[in-house]
Amino acid sequence: MNTKIFGKNISITDSLKETVEKKISKLDKYFFKDVEVKVVLSVEKLRQIIEITVPFSGTVIRAEEVTDDMYNSIDNAVDALERQIRKHKTKLQNKKHNQETIRFENIEPLEFEEEESKIVKTKRFAMKPMSVEEAALQMDLVNHNFYVFLNAETEEVNVVYKRKDNNVGLIEPEL
Repeated sequence: MNTKIFGKNISITDSLKETVEKKISKLDKYFFKDVEVKVVLSVEKLRQIIEITVPFSGTVIRAEEVTDDMYNSIDNAVDALERQIRKHKTKLQNKKHNQETIRFENIEPLEFEEEESKIVKTKRFAMKPMSVEEAALQMDLVNHNFYVFLNAETEEVNVVYKRKDNNVGLIEPEL
């Protein structure tokens, strides 16, 4: 695996870099060498944040962890990624990922089987054009974590969502 490490409001020391690479190497057994891993370490006040993103064959797995200690955040994020890989082994195999990317033979099943999630409700609704700010207000008014709307400026469907840091994110399609 090819690991790229970036820092945001933090300088990446050799010790930190070595720790990240060592912990990420636990995932080597699941992937072949050409898979690229992006790691972003950041600090916001007392929050030590790590984001790990692993794109492969049109699929992305991602983990984000926040603690008051960067080394704990690293451990938790790698553990979370490993759980995701194990949990979704069957789904990944069913998506027909080629054997050149992921090593299914090294993925052990979870000790307990989680119930397969399924779509249980479909909603349809009219979307009136609105600004991003108005969509964020609507999201708050209906007390949801996200809000789908037609962006008046771009005439495209967008999504605003509540982030963990209580700010609002915007998802725009890229065609």
